[in-house]
Amino acid sequence: MPSEAETRQDKQASAAQARQVIDIFHEISTLLNADLDRQTLSICISLIENGVNPEALASVVRELKRDAEEVRKELQS
Repeated sequence: MPSEAETRQDKQASAAQARQVIDIFHEISTLLNADLDRQTLSICISLIENGVNPEALASVVRELKRDAEEVRKELQS
């Protein structure tokens, strides 16, 4: 049975690896001008890992961005 210190180290290593993955996806998102922050990317990745269709998720994200832009324009008017 692993010691408490080993378990803690494993959790820290997993957290560091997860941050690295999010950082890589954020870089890709930035290069593609997707305008997604790290938190949004993390949520999207979790949804996909839990079975959400990536294409459907992309459509929803695009639609939400369009709606948000419309609201911004209305508020500025």
